[in-house]
Amino acid sequence: MKTFLLIIRWVVGLLFIFSGLIKANDPSGLSYKMQEFFEVWGWNFLNDYTLAFALLMNVFEVLAGVAVIIGWRMRLFSWLLLLLIIFFTFLTGYALFSGKIKTCGCFGDCLPLTPAQSFGKDIFLLVMILILFAASKKIKSSVKPFAAVFLLILVTAATSVGQWYVLQHLPIVDCLPYKKGNNILEQMKTPAGAVPDSFSIVFIYKKAGKQIEFDQMHFPADFDSTFEYVDRKDKLVKKGNGLQAKIVDFSLQTLSGNDTTAAVLSQTGPYIMVLAKDMDQVEKWSGGFETIARQAQQKNIPILIVTADADKAVSKLPNTTIVKCDATVLKTAARVTPTYFFMKGAEVLNKISYVDFQKVLDAANNLK
Repeated sequence: MKTFLLIIRWVVGLLFIFSGLIKANDPSGLSYKMQEFFEVWGWNFLNDYTLAFALLMNVFEVLAGVAVIIGWRMRLFSWLLLLLIIFFTFLTGYALFSGKIKTCGCFGDCLPLTPAQSFGKDIFLLVMILILFAASKKIKSSVKPFAAVFLLILVTAATSVGQWYVLQHLPIVDCLPYKKGNNILEQMKTPAGAVPDSFSIVFIYKKAGKQIEFDQMHFPADFDSTFEYVDRKDKLVKKGNGLQAKIVDFSLQTLSGNDTTAAVLSQTGPYIMVLAKDMDQVEKWSGGFETIARQAQQKNIPILIVTADADKAVSKLPNTTIVKCDATVLKTAARVTPTYFFMKGAEVLNKISYVDFQKVLDAANNLK
């Protein structure tokens, strides 16, 4: 029995440590995933707190994983893990059965799981945690109390510092389609063999107090002005195979609204894109940007600001080439505002946070 419980403790502990660390590599990604759930539920008032929730959750997952492995205060941590896995199972179950969330973000962007895979994983964990919960009184700590407390404090501090670092300097492991070495145009291509979902438009009308639904191929024979329009919706007719382009929404527009995506990404020489979702803290980085812009100008290297806050960018950064892009795209491509993309054509040569100014300057000087 002891060996069986030890195996379960190691499996549960390592899964929670892995889950926490892989999300701690990109806490902003977990924050955005939380916002996706809150948007579906109409809880937008919580969006300002999702990053704090993500940071705390990642620390707790790693902390709980270590505590379970060493068997420290199992009565407490078995309760906490049980509550957490019930919550996770609800989320993954909701994503699976509602169809409103494509991925739950359980292992971040580095290891995307389908809702079915995530739900199955959580059911598996739930069973093992229930076993630990039932046997928690029999499990004794494998280390002395002082050593256990010291280890858990160290784990908490290390995970917290690691998350602070990646929030400033970009994820240590970039798993996004805009990572260094990727070609954006290639990532925008639909993979071979992709079968999209098929939808039918369903119209909802009211006549004589009754609500009637029909699609575009089956209009009522007596359809006339007495039919009162209510709504329309898309009905899934046939499920696709889930294959789609890694990047589906990248688009650049000039200030006048013209699409300039192809023109920017087809440049033959090197250029610099500075992705800034907003201009809320432009004063913190505008000085460094001006220095980089002068360096680029001396080498005849184009540099442009890509932002969703174009009007403010024009007023704060005059004499700068500015193009517009959707804020959701920008927060996916650049976890830090701003992030410097060193480009050649559609290929990402390098990707550096503005915080690492010397690295940005060196990368600009190395462009030819």
